[in-house]
Amino acid sequence: MNQWKSAHAANTFLRTLEEAMKGADVFLGVSAKGAVTAEMVASMAPDPVIFAMANPDPEITPEEAQAIREDAIVATGRSDYPNQVNNVLGFPYLFRGALDVHARAINDEMKLACAHALAELAREDVPDEVALAYGKKLTFGRDYIIPTPFDPRLIHRIPPAVAKAGIDSGVARRPIIDFEAYTNSLKARMDPTESILRGINTRAKQAQARMIFAEGDDPHVLRAAVAYVRGGFGEAIVVGRDADVKEKLTAAGLAEAFSELIVVNAAKTENLTAYKSFLYKRLKRKGYDSHDIHRLAARDRHVFAALMLAHNHGDGLVTGATRKSAHVMELINHVFDASAKDGAVGVTAILHKGRIVLVADTLVHEWPESEDLANIAERAAGVARAMGLEPRVAFVSYSTFGYPVSERAEKMHLAPAILTERGVNFEYDGEMTADV
Repeated sequence: MNQWKSAHAANTFLRTLEEAMKGADVFLGVSAKGAVTAEMVASMAPDPVIFAMANPDPEITPEEAQAIREDAIVATGRSDYPNQVNNVLGFPYLFRGALDVHARAINDEMKLACAHALAELAREDVPDEVALAYGKKLTFGRDYIIPTPFDPRLIHRIPPAVAKAGIDSGVARRPIIDFEAYTNSLKARMDPTESILRGINTRAKQAQARMIFAEGDDPHVLRAAVAYVRGGFGEAIVVGRDADVKEKLTAAGLAEAFSELIVVNAAKTENLTAYKSFLYKRLKRKGYDSHDIHRLAARDRHVFAALMLAHNHGDGLVTGATRKSAHVMELINHVFDASAKDGAVGVTAILHKGRIVLVADTLVHEWPESEDLANIAERAAGVARAMGLEPRVAFVSYSTFGYPVSERAEKMHLAPAILTERGVNFEYDGEMTADV
């Protein structure tokens, strides 16, 4: 045994790996392929943790270990197995945090902070882009005890933890005063659109809106609702049954989040009578009887969620994840006047390379006239300003400033003139092709 190994040697009468593995809780191997046998794994304590780090072939493969012990938690250094332990999870971000505070050294406190940050991140909901990269949904458990190298959150979670540990332990020569700003700067380095989203998020947090999520039986919607609450944006009101919501959250690894949501069952709410009365007044001359009204109000989550919004039992509505937009709009129109003739406009936001572009109308108008196009432009400009953007409107067509001449393009050609007559206070031009 050399001096480096002897520094970590335990004072024990055990002389073989087989003897040491009996009743052990954890195996940490950095040796060679096949060093651990099935018999050794079988002799370990309940729920054994096996870190088989030998590369390219581990001391024992996850298949071999779990064939003997289904309760085993196995990690390797390979990307084709769950729980890949890789330097890329630590070193880049450890150094980032150390460099950003001009640390004189990287001490144990900073290393521990890195490890704790990784452990905390593993317990959180995993972004969709990570799930897409691995082709499956990852949740904290035996096959996911450590974040993946592709997790985009690593850059803005580990360096701040390391930097703070460096400051607290006295090795930092340039302390960070505003950690929120530091974290945001790290996010922006990886994603240029982060600065735009930060401004939108800041406004949303200030508003503290009570957001209604209509489709409480959809896992993606529930994850969004949890993210909304945990992001500090306000209350999340989920339409659904308690049992269904609990089941979906548990399956997504978010069982503890149930208490953070406000779950409303359409069939059991005390407001159902008032909702039905409101809906009956709107639809009684459109062929709907009391049975139809009850079915819509108590059994259709989109209509029910819209009724909640109409009665100020929420400030905003998120819907359309499980049905086509046109169908959802048809249902919402039972509660609100949200058709093209009522001035409703659909706006789609596109984020790309540090820019956000709003496209309208993408939902309501099938074939707008010039007046409609001018209205759409004004509504979209209002949305842009609400997001903290200075609106600049382009009327996009296949022709540019009158050429080639077309009866259909004429509508786009006339719309800017209508805005001029109205004296709007934002920049606009057109008609023009998209590349102009």
